[in-house]
Amino acid sequence: MSFPSEGYPLAAALSPRVQVVPTTDSTNADVVRHVTEAPAEWPHLSLLLTTDQRAGRGRLDRTWVTPPGSALAVSVVVDAAAIPPAARGWIPLVAGAAMTRAVAAQLSGTWHTTRLKWPNDVLVDGRKVCGILAEIVPAHPDVVVIGAGVNTRMPETDLPVDTATSFAALGEVCDNDRLLADYLGALAEQLEALASAHGDAAAAGVLAEVEALCGTVGADVAVSLPGGETLRGRAQRIDPDGRLVVVQDGEFESAVSAGDVVHVRRAT
Repeated sequence: MSFPSEGYPLAAALSPRVQVVPTTDSTNADVVRHVTEAPAEWPHLSLLLTTDQRAGRGRLDRTWVTPPGSALAVSVVVDAAAIPPAARGWIPLVAGAAMTRAVAAQLSGTWHTTRLKWPNDVLVDGRKVCGILAEIVPAHPDVVVIGAGVNTRMPETDLPVDTATSFAALGEVCDNDRLLADYLGALAEQLEALASAHGDAAAAGVLAEVEALCGTVGADVAVSLPGGETLRGRAQRIDPDGRLVVVQDGEFESAVSAGDVVHVRRAT
């Protein structure tokens, strides 16, 4: 299978299909549609990317727009058939860990610190440089599409919130091809480990990998839950199901499967 991949030879060496589009509303929506219409043409680790995404989507149906050329949007096809359905909640966390490793590799040798914020935001120096959204393809429930948006060339003045950052704002240059290749390599490695362990994230080493990269573990957090409540406490660990375990008042444990997490600074 051969598709145009000019400018992305490293990613193309790891992916059966690299499709670059000049602009789109949403790479995830495009790939979900393509997989629905022609699944055989979009095998495992196929990807679609652009540097001009007009209506990106995130958790809770949030949308955002970035200036053309300022961010890299990429969606990857994951064939999850070999991973038991009960363990597929780990896929977004694996993607977050893989992108954390890829971003850290770009910043190797600098003073910047790259960490994962549960479940799958990538932070540099405590500010968000990448968000990830995983979606099941309704017509093919064993296929998951993982979308990632990385702030690459966005200047400080264009950052949407003061909790965001970009490679440009950090004074760094991102090699998009190397970033994608590192991301795909780490993603494939961890997904294969999870499948080989029949979905047991601890036995696969996936749980340890995610926890090692996760800056949320050990932090004081405020978690906005889907029902509107806010859970406050210390993030203690990630459990075997990928949930964030938060300890309140040093005693009561709650396992969070979904929610927006804010790292709370301790009073000094």
